[in-house]
Amino acid sequence: MSQPVASTATERLSENDVQAIDQLREAYARLQKELGRVIVGQHDVIERLAICLFARGHGLLMGVPGLAKTLLVSKLAETMSLKFNRIQFTPDLMPMDITGTDILQEGSSGKREFQFVHGPVFANIVLADEINRAPPKTQAAMLEAMQESKVTVVGKAFKLEPPFLVLATQNPVEQEGTYPLPEAQLDRFMFLIELDYPNEEEEIRIARTTTGGAFPALNHLMHAEEIIRHQDLVRRVPVPDHIYQYAAKLVRKTRPNGSTAPAWLKPLVAWGAGPRAVQYLILGAKARAALMGSYMVRLEDLQEVAAPVLTHRIITTFAAQAEGIDAKKIVRRLIEETNSEA
Repeated sequence: MSQPVASTATERLSENDVQAIDQLREAYARLQKELGRVIVGQHDVIERLAICLFARGHGLLMGVPGLAKTLLVSKLAETMSLKFNRIQFTPDLMPMDITGTDILQEGSSGKREFQFVHGPVFANIVLADEINRAPPKTQAAMLEAMQESKVTVVGKAFKLEPPFLVLATQNPVEQEGTYPLPEAQLDRFMFLIELDYPNEEEEIRIARTTTGGAFPALNHLMHAEEIIRHQDLVRRVPVPDHIYQYAAKLVRKTRPNGSTAPAWLKPLVAWGAGPRAVQYLILGAKARAALMGSYMVRLEDLQEVAAPVLTHRIITTFAAQAEGIDAKKIVRRLIEETNSEA
């Protein structure tokens, strides 16, 4: 584990913050162990969900049906003692089905008056299942909640209680009858979290676990106030100057019209990542450093979050698609080249 005297950058952390990071590292280890009682494998996915939670970001989960996305998110909420709601997005889903609406009811005085009935978005962790199945107007209602931590109904704004985390899912196989998220809306998500098939050993364990008795009730490891304190702590994790420079350099290389973009990238990328990518690289690296028990951000923290931050922010050209080159391969090559220059 890193020591607080390892770098002058860590001197900006108070003794209380150092102890808080130690506590967060221990809590994260308990979280992994607790989720492991019902979730087989998916260690990288759990890490990225935790980073999103403590960095106050939102995640877009990409994976075929049956990979326990809903179970994982609901159990994460259970261990964190947070309110969880799942919204199944469908083509006929309206914004008020998410946000809630005013309903005419009889009040205590006997007069009929409008009362606001909260929708399912009023929770701490919201699973937006198959978000690309709903029309753009409904998607926009969810994205306002993500960006502003509030919803607007009939001209009135309603604040969402922190912590607030949206985890949306997309099915990469089925595209018929869907409304793909525009690039500007994709940019609102901190991470693209990809779930892959389990290996053979994990699949056998899944079969044994899910075809037996009921799932065990998980222990509550934190409550909302603790999570908010940890979120504030993540913001205070020191970042050396060369990490900021690395993040900016990496993001600027993704822009095909920029002077720093490599020649091989220009025919493959139509649009690169914007400034929000730099912000999320730093925030993600801060959160990962704290979860790992480090008192400052290391280069490996930023490298670990680079792919989930950048992949959905790079729009490839037809030429890249014809050659079978996707955004993931482009990001991987950019990281390797940037590492060699660092």
